[in-house]
Amino acid sequence: MWSGKITRSREKAFGLPFVIIAIMLLSGVGVGALIPSLMLRLSSAAGTIEGSIVVFGTAFWGLVIGTLIIAVLIIFRQDEVAANAVIAASIVLDWYLHIGFVALLIALVLLLVFFLGRSSRYPWVQPRALWLWFLFLVLFIFAAIRGSLSTYETLYYYNYISFGAFIMFWLGTVIARNVTSARRFFKVLAGFGTLIAIHAIIQAITGIFLFWSPLNNNYYASLSNFILIPGLDTQRIGSFLLNPDWAGPFFAFVLFIALGLFVESKTLPEKFLYLFEVFLMVVALLFTYTYGAIIGAGIGVIFLIALIGRMSYRILLSVTLSLFAVAVVVFFSYQLYLLQLRPEDSLIRFGAWQTALRIIGTFPLTGIGLGLNNYLVRADPYRVPAQYIPLGHPLNSYLELAANGGLPLLLVFIALLMLAMWLTLRNWKRADIQTRALLAGCIAAVISLSIDSLTSNIWTNPPLATLGWLVLGVTSSPLLLRRE
Repeated sequence: MWSGKITRSREKAFGLPFVIIAIMLLSGVGVGALIPSLMLRLSSAAGTIEGSIVVFGTAFWGLVIGTLIIAVLIIFRQDEVAANAVIAASIVLDWYLHIGFVALLIALVLLLVFFLGRSSRYPWVQPRALWLWFLFLVLFIFAAIRGSLSTYETLYYYNYISFGAFIMFWLGTVIARNVTSARRFFKVLAGFGTLIAIHAIIQAITGIFLFWSPLNNNYYASLSNFILIPGLDTQRIGSFLLNPDWAGPFFAFVLFIALGLFVESKTLPEKFLYLFEVFLMVVALLFTYTYGAIIGAGIGVIFLIALIGRMSYRILLSVTLSLFAVAVVVFFSYQLYLLQLRPEDSLIRFGAWQTALRIIGTFPLTGIGLGLNNYLVRADPYRVPAQYIPLGHPLNSYLELAANGGLPLLLVFIALLMLAMWLTLRNWKRADIQTRALLAGCIAAVISLSIDSLTSNIWTNPPLATLGWLVLGVTSSPLLLRRE
């Protein structure tokens, strides 16, 4: 299957057996490294039969099955599905089940396989401005080491937010071989987001969290189970992202991906499918009761309409969004009423920002070091009265990077973000009208994520950072507009 899809020269140079051996070795190393974590965190995954034979439990076999699925996707060159598996692993395994670094391992394996199997049909490409990425990683290393109070915290920030961002961006750059590949990737992403939205809606309507893990009991209890208003049973929904302040940006992000697919699709069944996905995403976003995500989505709509590419598309999109607004007002009036009654948290947010600004003023070049526990301890002397409780971050991704790593780190991060957006806009300018609609949805999604990062730790949240950088890699790829 593999040799039929690469050139003879590449087949002679690398060969099918070597690729399979590389996959098996890396997967085996990953499984071996993750088994202890699974044993300790999920359940007692091993038992003995007659005192001699070890039988592994569901956690181990789940990981084995997942590894085999990824291997099958790689062998059959379902690259876009495999890339979405990275996003799913980041949310469900790394974040919700706290296994750690599964998504990064999968992404590294995929990049290695794509490098070994490169050909004229499956080209290999490097991200632009590698020197800027190198500078970002170096600055991050020193900030992570300086602020680390534990090995986990060092790995948390470096593997997820910096090195992980670089790997995800590179993976997106490679899989976007042409517009067809990008479209397939976004279709699978919209489908996965729809499943998460359905899970959130079920949780909101029934109060039942499907596939609940007791690992998160303490986290939910520490935040009063995200009860919207004391005295009411209404709960803010976080689904597998746990916190509604993180689930809201996720639904807003995927909402724009589905809107882009809706506008650029040609057949009526496809339009109805994407319209249904958009509706579910809007409902799930409403159930998070997250102001920042709703504001980010509103600003994203403005950019989407401006970049959609054709007046007929603007009219179609405006009519569709107006109908959605009417449906939300009619059928979800109670939720809108509760959203207005939600207690204001602007005071503590302004206080958190003021605290971060005081830290930046004191340590403008180096910050106090990256680390959640580190910030809790070292930011306390600079805490203003408006921040009436200690926080692990300043509720703003940009201030978090500046306060923890210094202004140079923040400037390099913004430069990388702006570079990726500029490359995306350049692809948008060169694309045809239909592809412009799809890219406009992606640009609006990234903008909504960036706007919400002003109100919470979004770009510094591992699953959301994985999602954002992977999509930016796809949309900014120099391969995107190659001939089919």
